[in-house]
Formats: sequence, C-alpha cells, structure tokens
Amino acid sequence: MKTNKIVKLAISGGGGRMGSSVWDLALQNPDFEVVVVLEKTGHPLVGQMKNNLVVSNNPDEIKKTDVLIEFTTPESTIHHLSYAKKYKKAMVIGTTELSNDHVRQIKEAANSIPILFSSNMSIGVNFLFDLVPKIAKKLGPEWDIEIIEVHHKGKKDAPSGTAKKFSQLISEVVGREIPTHSLRIGDVAGDHIIVFASQGERIEIIHRAQSPVLFARGALTMTKKLVTLPPGLYEPKDLL
Repeated sequence: MKTNKIVKLAISGGGGRMGSSVWDLALQNPDFEVVVVLEKTGHPLVGQMKNNLVVSNNPDEIKKTDVLIEFTTPESTIHHLSYAKKYKKAMVIGTTELSNDHVRQIKEAANSIPILFSSNMSIGVNFLFDLVPKIAKKLGPEWDIEIIEVHHKGKKDAPSGTAKKFSQLISEVVGREIPTHSLRIGDVAGDHIIVFASQGERIEIIHRAQSPVLFARGALTMTKKLVTLPPGLYEPKDLL
C-alpha cells in the first residue's frame, strides 16, 4: 500500500473507552477513513447511527477495510482475528489478559497478515520499555525493584499488561521476579511507577496516562506504517 493512500479502518468495540477514542481521533485525521465500527451482538449501539455510520455486529464487514483496530476482550479479539486473517487485513491488537493459547493464535496469524501487538500503545511507555531494563542492569543486584500500577475501577485485569511487560523485561536482566502492586480506583487512565531502592536512596520512574486518547493516538500513528509492511508480528519499537 502506498503511504499517501487514505487508510480504511475497522474499529472493534466502538462503544468502549478505547474504541471510541480511536474513532474520535480517526475522524479528525485526513489520513484515515472509518469504514466499519463493530460491537458485540446485544450492545445498544448495534444498528444505531453514530458519526454517519451504522454500528455493526457483523465481522464480515472487515473485508471492506485495510486494517482492524482491536482494544476489546480476548474472546472478541480472537474471533475477529480469524476474519482479519481470512480477508488478509492488517490488525492492531491492544487487548490485554490474553492467554498463552491466544498469543499462539496471534503469532500464527502473523504468518499471513501484518499484526501490531502490544499491551501499551503509548509512545512514552514504549520508550521506557527500552530504558528501564538498562537502568536495572546498571544498578546491579543490590537494588530492590518493585512496580506499582494504577488504573480506573472498570479495568478488569490486574496487574495490567503493561506492568507485566515491565516485570518481564526487568526480570530478564536481573534474574529474579519483580513484585507488582495494582490499584483500581476512580477514573485513572493508567499510571506505572517503577521503583528502584537501595540504602539511603530511591529512584522512581513514573509514566502517567492522562486519558485513553494518548493510546489511541499512538495506535493510529503506528497503523499508518503497519499497513505498508509485509506479514509479520510487530511491536511498537518496530514502527516508531
């Protein structure tokens, strides 16, 4: 696909926090055309007109688009993955709480289509994914390391996928498990605090997400490059 072509989007979960944020931002960006918005059967938006588009529960409509953006449930993600694969459409997956089998299916589908798969689409967080393990390695084994993550009351998974990723990356360089603490309070979009502590001193690296919009913006930024790439499993660091 040529980079100057308008990218036709399918957005899953158009009534949710992330889906609606992606939808709103895409409408403001001339590089995108929202062609399909999906919701599960029984959702009040299905069949309703919003932003001059009728919300659908039919994943076959993915065939009209270039890419599907999915920030939903594991079940919905894997269901829609089969349609993206069937119609050879790119897919952006920001869904968390996926099982090992779900991840296996995503990796398998990436043999046929380009897939961007990440627990966090924030540009800042993905910069920290690279930086934080380097700090942990430099500080050495005498430093204690723990992670605190805070999200809104409606977030179901705990710890967050982002906290798990930080824990995994740090564990790989320090050779031990990294404790993670989760809070579900208020309407917090997402805070992640990595704490390094030694005798008499402490380092805290903090990323605060002010709203879901930053994740939507990151996803759309990377989508523009994803649709130009061959089949494969991509991370944000490959596209930024």
